[in-house]
Amino acid sequence: MFNRSNLWKALGPGILVACAAVGGSHLVWSTRAGAEFGWALLWLVLLANALKFPFFLYGQRYTAATGESLLAGYKRLGLGYVWVFLAVNILTGTINIAGVGMLSGALLTGYGITGVSVPLITVGVLIICAGLLLVGHYKLLDSLAKVIIALLGISTVIAVALAIPNRPELTADFVASSPYQWASFAFLISLLGWMPAPIDLSAWSSLWMFSREKQTGHFATVKESAIDFYIGYFSAVALAVLFVALGALVMYGSSESFAAGGVGFSQQLVSLYTDTIGEWSHLLILSAAFITMFSTTLTCLDGYPRSLAACCALIKDLPTEAFIRIQKVWILISTILASVVVLCFVQNLLQLLSFAAIVSFITSPALAYINYRVMNGANVPVEYRPGPALKVLSWAGLLFFIVMTTGYLYVSCVR
Repeated sequence: MFNRSNLWKALGPGILVACAAVGGSHLVWSTRAGAEFGWALLWLVLLANALKFPFFLYGQRYTAATGESLLAGYKRLGLGYVWVFLAVNILTGTINIAGVGMLSGALLTGYGITGVSVPLITVGVLIICAGLLLVGHYKLLDSLAKVIIALLGISTVIAVALAIPNRPELTADFVASSPYQWASFAFLISLLGWMPAPIDLSAWSSLWMFSREKQTGHFATVKESAIDFYIGYFSAVALAVLFVALGALVMYGSSESFAAGGVGFSQQLVSLYTDTIGEWSHLLILSAAFITMFSTTLTCLDGYPRSLAACCALIKDLPTEAFIRIQKVWILISTILASVVVLCFVQNLLQLLSFAAIVSFITSPALAYINYRVMNGANVPVEYRPGPALKVLSWAGLLFFIVMTTGYLYVSCVR
């Protein structure tokens, strides 16, 4: 019999994935898609969410059905798959943590912080996040996520509702930019890479299920984990649509374009809201945006080290106690590596975010394929394996990822 109390105990991992997704893909890429191309890319945003849906679903469904993590399923296929995931996550984790951390640092300058560069502020943000995770662990992360998603969602709905009657009229000489040309292909890949999130995040929700069990004393059933996943995933989809709308309604057709630098970009991001809601809301919106990005940074600095620690534990067959120690080490290593990237290799924010999103997308075919194979493993009860609809959607997603990745490599290396 379905138990509402147990459902509440199961809620968390799926919402955390949504929290991680909203920070990068939504605030940055969905908004830019609307600002630069109007409504032209809304279909692509929805398509990306649809095609990635099964691969994120498999993360929680596999764990609920088998009682083991998605990465343990990787090991069942062969230790080489765990090594592949480990290598991919060291690369993508370092870049993505640096990217979301730098946007958090840029937003902090909106509070009047002067005399300190964005990279130095970013390093400070990363150190604070690492400290919070080492002290507060999963409980802190889980509590923040639910409040932040609700706060940002309400703010964005209000901003879009107010922007609809106040949208600027397009001038007679305005010429719309087309996203359907080779010159725009890198932007499309960046949009797809983080929409709604990199596929490697599917392993995070799987691992967070064990943390949630430790916190509440209840391990989610397949049905409960599905509800948690649907709430988080479809909230992320709805917010993606709202951010495209916000960019299209406020900036599309104007002479303004997003700045490449962190400070300028963050100011424009906040202005999207304040231009519609009113200048009185500046501090409120700035705080909502910063808290969202800070939470995303916190989530990434938990998720990547958690999955890296799980890989190490699986490779060496280490006990749970060792996993916890290794995770703390990876939090410190990830903080240091991301800080080095921010301090030494980044000239502007959008350049870093673009690189991070592109790397995330070109690794999608491999990770999506492994997730599909794991979910069809002999240890998964037949009733929980992908049905005909999920199989079709999975193979359509794999084909799409391969075609788009090939197109990007063609544009980058041949043209």
